[in-house]
Amino acid sequence: MWAMADQTSLSLQVYPRIAAIGQAAWDACAGTGNPFISYAFLSTLEDSGSVGGETGWYPRYAALVDDAGEVAAVLPAYAKAHSYGEYVFDHAWANALERAGGRYYPKLQLAAPFSPVPGPRLMRRPGVSVAALARVVEALAGELDCSSAHVTFCTEEEWQGLGEAGWLQRLGMQCHWQNQGYANFEDFLAALSSRKRKAIRRERREAQAGLTFRALSGAALTPEIWRHFYRFYTNTTDRKWGGAYLTPEFFPLLGERLADRVVLMVAERDGRPIAGALNLLGDGVLHGRNWGCVEDAPFLHFELCYYQAIDYAIAHGLQRVEAGAQGENHKIQRGYLPMPTYSAHFIRHAGLRRAVADFVEAEQIQLREVMEALRAEGPYRMDGGG
Repeated sequence: MWAMADQTSLSLQVYPRIAAIGQAAWDACAGTGNPFISYAFLSTLEDSGSVGGETGWYPRYAALVDDAGEVAAVLPAYAKAHSYGEYVFDHAWANALERAGGRYYPKLQLAAPFSPVPGPRLMRRPGVSVAALARVVEALAGELDCSSAHVTFCTEEEWQGLGEAGWLQRLGMQCHWQNQGYANFEDFLAALSSRKRKAIRRERREAQAGLTFRALSGAALTPEIWRHFYRFYTNTTDRKWGGAYLTPEFFPLLGERLADRVVLMVAERDGRPIAGALNLLGDGVLHGRNWGCVEDAPFLHFELCYYQAIDYAIAHGLQRVEAGAQGENHKIQRGYLPMPTYSAHFIRHAGLRRAVADFVEAEQIQLREVMEALRAEGPYRMDGGG
């Protein structure tokens, strides 16, 4: 049992299906600002077979329930049999523990699966503290016989609270585009150095030659469009790592359940879709996720994933575009600047914990230096000139 600030007692309940908690109770804690921790998104992963079964992601959705039966907090928790689909890499930690005769898997993961999107992970109503939830997660890891617990791509507030609770704090980096009140894409380009403006205009001309682009949402997300997009998606995964995390059923279900939050950028040649980039809308944010193509074209990836996203954000008054993980050098040269991402880690094995603590401390120092250097190399004008 745990207590809220007003001394109300809370009990922990754990379920293998999110439906046991229910959409109303889940979303009352999760809110509506970030689609990746919504009931609709997480249930789509589950119902499509992208998590559960033989995937190595075993749902252990957790709820804290008060004396009146009201859900006060929910946790997107998964027991993991591997470290794939997380984007905060801990393979070296697992190898170190197993070489020493220990067992790293299963581990407990609090995350939006396959989605390196920052957002809340300890979803709670007022009165429930991060410190209290840290103790809950630690207890849950013990009950499930997990070596460790990992809260990845959490908010900075959660990161700070978990650090105060004794968890190890790790920094990551992504590149985000910030809307400075631009009226249109040319207005954005005016904020860049002359050399970068010319390079981006050239890239867009070459990328758009012979192609048309559409941003699809709602009823425009037809089964046919999703069939095309799944081909694009698997073509990319086959090139990069040889396996698709998301099933063919995932995308149509996503279109049904989050239709107005989905923004699917599609490139067409003579009316035939040849490439697509999947985005989800948060509050004031366009989150870029998956992309793929079946025809190579110059700079097509940059056009679909970076420039079309900026166009859309400006047209719809969005504050930010988060273009996902990796590819930092490409993004920085196109107006996306480094931002920290946060994760926190509870490791039960004392020896591994000490080693990881030293590692993440050194990593933080190095990463902050890298982000500062990358910002200095960014494409924006520093002196107000052209």
